[in-house]
Amino acid sequence: MFIPHTDAERGAMLASLGMSSIDQLFSEIPKSVRFPKLNLTDRMTEPEIVSLLTELDHANLSTEGTPCFLGAGAYRHYIPAVLDNLTARGDFYTAYTPYQAEISQGTLQAIFEFQSLIARLTGMDAANASHYDGATACAEAGILAYHHFRGKRKKIVVSAGLHPHYLTTLRTYLQDFDGVQVVSPAQDVFEGAAGDAFLAAIDEDTSLVLAAYPDFYGTVVDLTPVADAAHAKGALFAACVNPIALGLLKTPGEMGADIAVGEGQPLGLGLNYGGPYLGIFAVKKPLLRKMSGRIVGETIDDRSQRAYVLTLTAREQHIRREKATSNICSNQGLNALRAGMYLAEIGADGLRSVARLCYDKAHYAAAQLDRLAGYRVLNTEPFFHEFVLQCPRPVESINQCLLDQEIIGGYDLSGVSPELGNAMLIAVTETTSKEDIDDFCHALKLEADHVHE
Repeated sequence: MFIPHTDAERGAMLASLGMSSIDQLFSEIPKSVRFPKLNLTDRMTEPEIVSLLTELDHANLSTEGTPCFLGAGAYRHYIPAVLDNLTARGDFYTAYTPYQAEISQGTLQAIFEFQSLIARLTGMDAANASHYDGATACAEAGILAYHHFRGKRKKIVVSAGLHPHYLTTLRTYLQDFDGVQVVSPAQDVFEGAAGDAFLAAIDEDTSLVLAAYPDFYGTVVDLTPVADAAHAKGALFAACVNPIALGLLKTPGEMGADIAVGEGQPLGLGLNYGGPYLGIFAVKKPLLRKMSGRIVGETIDDRSQRAYVLTLTAREQHIRREKATSNICSNQGLNALRAGMYLAEIGADGLRSVARLCYDKAHYAAAQLDRLAGYRVLNTEPFFHEFVLQCPRPVESINQCLLDQEIIGGYDLSGVSPELGNAMLIAVTETTSKEDIDDFCHALKLEADHVHE
């Protein structure tokens, strides 16, 4: 019996835990987030709720038919029609992590193909079947590094160009790991991972060096010197990647990375109101047994036929909880399947074409925007498909004017990089047409003219 519990039942359960009250049970949760007040409206009938939701829906602009320059970690890419057609099949759509794994050969093969494609894409030796998202993949890299050095190295050095939400997640995951410090040296955000302050922070107490590629501001730098600096101090190096960019750029493996992580949303997943997504996680062979999640391998059965098996699985259901590396595994279902299908469908040449289109269109947009009076592109290093645009007025007001013209503007950086002033992060993908870019520039010019009237 779970609901409702009697007072006697509650008392018995608390007593077994050595506690006297419900408040004591939840004492580990910070008071600031414990039992928050919910701003709920008065109760409504079902027709009233439907009417309200319809009204809210009509107030939104869909990215499907609207020029969109908003990125910052979630991107609009073209999704081949075959993905929706195949993943809507019941045997794919409802599949979950197999607990009697070897009888689920279809699921295991799909996972194996996904892992093989990610390993090839990143230039690493092995990949798991994904984490919740890019942020948790970064956190798991920190946990791996902690355990790799048996807790003796207590410093993780992160470049200023890592997505700020990823940095927050990393710190949240590691806040109770025996004094581990997550250090992100303050520096010019456009220096990326090449900044002196970042490299100087790496020392003999560092377990992991983490840098984004491209970074949050779009900057692309060769991370080979960062990997060398980390290895010179005996630390591991992890690159947080945009998988689409790897169709054009050098892989983490080629730059000496020990770990490659990133957000897999660009690989065949829609924006989906912010999720669910999948976190890419791949390693070099020496770290294989420390990698969280499950790893599928290929073998030969007793009839000499190809077969798939769970090669490694370190979940809390299978070994002692304190020895488990992770309990994240459910993304090896639908999201990983879509990503694997996407990579298989477009192929290496297709991925290179998508990446090239993103790069070329972003640079065309930057050149046009840089010519507008009062606007200036701030990126000083090469960038991929995102760049920072300095604006003459607060980005919030500019974006509202753009919305009035049915254009979704860029990401307002005032909340994460106030030192940049009125700055907007612009994202351009292969789905952004030349007409979209030209209309965007024209709308900004009209907005400026209106302000000056």
